[in-house]
Amino acid sequence: MTEHPSAPQGKPTSYSRVTLSRIMTAVDVNLYGTVHGGVLMKFVDDVAGAAAARHSGGTAVTASIDEIVFSEPVRVGDLVHAHAQVNWTGHTSMEIGVKVVAERWDQVEDAPVRVATAYLVFVSVDLGGAPRPVRPVLPETVEDERRYREAEIRRAHRLAKRRAIQAHRAG
Repeated sequence: MTEHPSAPQGKPTSYSRVTLSRIMTAVDVNLYGTVHGGVLMKFVDDVAGAAAARHSGGTAVTASIDEIVFSEPVRVGDLVHAHAQVNWTGHTSMEIGVKVVAERWDQVEDAPVRVATAYLVFVSVDLGGAPRPVRPVLPETVEDERRYREAEIRRAHRLAKRRAIQAHRAG
Protein backbone atom coordinates (compact mmCIF):
# COMPACT_ATOMS: atom_id res chain seq x y z
CA MET A 1 0.00 0.00 0.00
CA THR A 2 1.12 3.57 -0.65
CA GLU A 3 2.78 5.43 2.23
CA HIS A 4 4.18 8.92 2.68
CA PRO A 5 7.68 9.13 4.17
CA SER A 6 8.06 11.16 7.39
CA ALA A 7 4.42 12.28 7.45
CA PRO A 8 1.97 12.23 10.34
CA GLN A 9 0.31 8.89 10.98
CA GLY A 10 -2.10 8.12 8.18
CA LYS A 11 -5.71 7.03 8.13
CA PRO A 12 -7.20 4.29 5.97
CA THR A 13 -9.39 5.23 3.03
CA SER A 14 -12.46 3.86 4.78
CA TYR A 15 -12.04 6.42 7.59
CA SER A 16 -12.93 9.29 5.24
CA ARG A 17 -15.94 7.71 3.53
CA VAL A 18 -19.11 9.78 3.85
CA THR A 19 -22.59 9.42 2.33
CA LEU A 20 -25.19 12.18 2.23
CA SER A 21 -28.73 11.55 1.00
CA ARG A 22 -31.69 13.72 0.13
CA ILE A 23 -34.94 13.65 -1.77
CA MET A 24 -35.04 16.11 -4.66
CA THR A 25 -38.02 18.47 -4.64
CA ALA A 26 -39.69 21.00 -6.92
CA VAL A 27 -37.43 23.81 -5.62
CA ASP A 28 -34.42 21.95 -7.10
CA VAL A 29 -35.58 21.89 -10.74
CA ASN A 30 -34.41 23.82 -13.77
CA LEU A 31 -36.48 25.05 -16.73
CA TYR A 32 -36.46 21.53 -18.21
CA GLY A 33 -38.11 19.93 -15.19
CA THR A 34 -35.02 18.06 -14.01
CA VAL A 35 -32.80 18.86 -11.04
CA HIS A 36 -30.51 21.81 -11.72
CA GLY A 37 -26.83 20.93 -12.12
CA GLY A 38 -25.92 23.62 -9.60
CA VAL A 39 -28.00 21.87 -6.94
CA LEU A 40 -26.06 18.67 -7.57
CA MET A 41 -22.76 20.58 -7.61
CA LYS A 42 -23.48 21.99 -4.14
CA PHE A 43 -24.46 18.52 -2.93
CA VAL A 44 -21.17 17.16 -4.32
CA ASP A 45 -19.20 19.95 -2.62
CA ASP A 46 -20.99 19.32 0.69
CA VAL A 47 -20.24 15.58 0.77
CA ALA A 48 -16.66 16.12 -0.41
CA GLY A 49 -16.16 18.74 2.30
CA ALA A 50 -17.41 16.33 4.94
CA ALA A 51 -14.97 13.64 3.77
CA ALA A 52 -12.09 16.13 3.66
CA ALA A 53 -12.85 17.47 7.15
CA ARG A 54 -13.16 13.97 8.55
CA HIS A 55 -9.83 12.89 7.06
CA SER A 56 -7.93 16.09 7.93
CA GLY A 57 -9.36 16.30 11.44
CA GLY A 58 -10.41 19.92 10.99
CA THR A 59 -11.34 22.58 8.52
CA ALA A 60 -10.74 21.88 4.85
CA VAL A 61 -11.73 24.21 2.02
CA THR A 62 -12.52 23.59 -1.63
CA ALA A 63 -9.53 24.54 -3.77
CA SER A 64 -10.87 23.30 -7.09
CA ILE A 65 -13.38 21.09 -8.75
CA ASP A 66 -11.17 19.08 -11.03
CA GLU A 67 -13.96 17.40 -12.93
CA ILE A 68 -17.70 16.80 -12.68
CA VAL A 69 -19.59 14.64 -15.13
CA PHE A 70 -23.38 14.47 -15.22
CA SER A 71 -24.37 11.16 -16.80
CA GLU A 72 -28.13 10.97 -16.19
CA PRO A 73 -30.77 13.55 -15.25
CA VAL A 74 -32.15 13.63 -11.72
CA ARG A 75 -35.88 14.11 -11.29
CA VAL A 76 -38.13 15.47 -8.59
CA GLY A 77 -38.83 12.72 -6.08
CA ASP A 78 -35.57 10.86 -6.67
CA LEU A 79 -33.70 9.85 -3.52
CA VAL A 80 -30.14 10.92 -4.26
CA HIS A 81 -27.07 9.57 -2.46
CA ALA A 82 -23.64 11.22 -2.74
CA HIS A 83 -20.72 8.97 -1.70
CA ALA A 84 -17.31 10.56 -1.09
CA GLN A 85 -13.86 9.43 -0.03
CA VAL A 86 -10.33 10.77 0.05
CA ASN A 87 -8.50 9.26 -2.94
CA TRP A 88 -5.09 10.92 -2.49
CA THR A 89 -3.26 13.23 -0.12
CA GLY A 90 -0.36 15.60 -0.57
CA HIS A 91 1.27 17.78 2.06
CA THR A 92 -1.74 20.06 2.65
CA SER A 93 -4.15 19.01 -0.11
CA MET A 94 -6.45 16.07 -0.75
CA GLU A 95 -8.33 14.77 -3.76
CA ILE A 96 -11.87 13.70 -2.94
CA GLY A 97 -13.77 11.39 -5.28
CA VAL A 98 -17.56 11.61 -5.34
CA LYS A 99 -20.13 9.27 -6.88
CA VAL A 100 -23.76 10.37 -7.01
CA VAL A 101 -26.55 7.83 -7.51
CA ALA A 102 -30.32 8.22 -7.67
CA GLU A 103 -33.05 5.87 -6.57
CA ARG A 104 -35.95 6.60 -8.91
CA TRP A 105 -39.13 7.22 -6.94
CA ASP A 106 -41.20 5.46 -9.61
CA GLN A 107 -38.83 2.51 -10.09
CA VAL A 108 -38.25 1.29 -6.54
CA GLU A 109 -37.38 -2.25 -7.63
CA ASP A 110 -34.50 -1.09 -9.86
CA ALA A 111 -30.90 -0.56 -8.78
CA PRO A 112 -29.78 3.04 -8.17
CA VAL A 113 -28.66 4.89 -11.29
CA ARG A 114 -25.27 6.63 -11.39
CA VAL A 115 -26.05 10.24 -12.19
CA ALA A 116 -22.75 12.05 -11.61
CA THR A 117 -19.10 11.66 -10.67
CA ALA A 118 -16.67 14.33 -9.55
CA TYR A 119 -13.14 14.94 -8.34
CA LEU A 120 -12.43 17.87 -6.04
CA VAL A 121 -9.27 19.19 -4.42
CA PHE A 122 -9.49 20.39 -0.82
CA VAL A 123 -6.83 22.08 1.29
CA SER A 124 -6.62 21.56 5.02
CA VAL A 125 -6.42 24.92 6.82
CA ASP A 126 -5.80 26.13 10.35
CA LEU A 127 -7.97 28.62 12.27
CA GLY A 128 -6.26 31.54 10.51
CA GLY A 129 -6.94 30.06 7.08
CA ALA A 130 -3.32 29.06 6.38
CA PRO A 131 -2.67 25.63 4.85
CA ARG A 132 -1.76 22.97 7.40
CA PRO A 133 -0.33 19.48 6.94
CA VAL A 134 -2.79 16.69 6.27
CA ARG A 135 -2.25 13.09 7.33
CA PRO A 136 -1.67 10.61 4.50
CA VAL A 137 -4.47 8.44 3.21
CA LEU A 138 -3.66 4.73 3.35
CA PRO A 139 -5.36 2.78 0.54
CA GLU A 140 -6.81 -0.49 1.80
CA THR A 141 -7.98 -2.29 -1.33
CA VAL A 142 -6.96 -2.76 -4.94
CA GLU A 143 -9.74 -0.30 -5.85
CA ASP A 144 -8.36 2.26 -3.38
CA GLU A 145 -4.88 1.83 -4.88
CA ARG A 146 -6.30 2.36 -8.39
CA ARG A 147 -8.04 5.55 -7.24
CA TYR A 148 -4.82 6.76 -5.60
CA ARG A 149 -2.76 6.20 -8.78
CA GLU A 150 -5.40 7.87 -10.97
CA ALA A 151 -5.50 10.83 -8.58
CA GLU A 152 -1.75 11.23 -9.02
CA ILE A 153 -2.29 11.35 -12.80
CA ARG A 154 -4.97 14.04 -12.42
CA ARG A 155 -2.64 16.02 -10.12
CA ALA A 156 0.19 15.82 -12.66
CA HIS A 157 -2.18 17.11 -15.36
CA ARG A 158 -3.34 20.00 -13.15
CA LEU A 159 0.24 21.02 -12.43
CA ALA A 160 1.30 20.70 -16.08
CA LYS A 161 -1.68 22.80 -17.19
CA ARG A 162 -0.84 25.47 -14.60
CA ARG A 163 2.81 25.59 -15.75
CA ALA A 164 1.79 25.80 -19.43
CA ILE A 165 -0.62 28.67 -18.76
CA GLN A 166 1.95 30.53 -16.68
CA ALA A 167 4.56 30.08 -19.42
CA HIS A 168 2.11 31.32 -22.06
CA ARG A 169 1.26 34.40 -20.00
CA ALA A 170 4.93 35.14 -19.39
CA GLY A 171 5.35 35.31 -23.17
